[in-house]
Amino acid sequence: MSRNEKRGIPAIGVSSLLIIFTVLCLTVFALLSVASAQADQALSDKAASSVEGYYAADFAAEETLALLRSGERPSHVKERNGIYYYAHEISATQTLEVEVRVDGSDYEILRWQAVPSSEWHADDELPVWDGEMKEDI
Repeated sequence: MSRNEKRGIPAIGVSSLLIIFTVLCLTVFALLSVASAQADQALSDKAASSVEGYYAADFAAEETLALLRSGERPSHVKERNGIYYYAHEISATQTLEVEVRVDGSDYEILRWQAVPSSEWHADDELPVWDGEMKEDI
């Protein structure tokens, strides 16, 4: 037999299997890191949008308060018993509600609160096991 005929399939040693396993593990960890970074970026974008919306509404509420202190009353402001009520939208789900008592240039903030825009409704449709055994045989 010649030298070329004796060659068969080379045996894969333990070190080769270890390297293949290590490369696979590192690939999986890299993909998990990328997915985690994308989720963190999406969460950061939502948080930044929320903060931006709040401060825009806060700025608009401060402008309305300044108008009230100067003696003007914007059309969206309601008044009852010397207390002024108004609201500015933060987002589609939140509103900044303000109640303030104004006496000339003096004022007292009674309420400056972010509240939900819509009512919360509980989801009662989750079928939960009540502990009874049903025999459908």
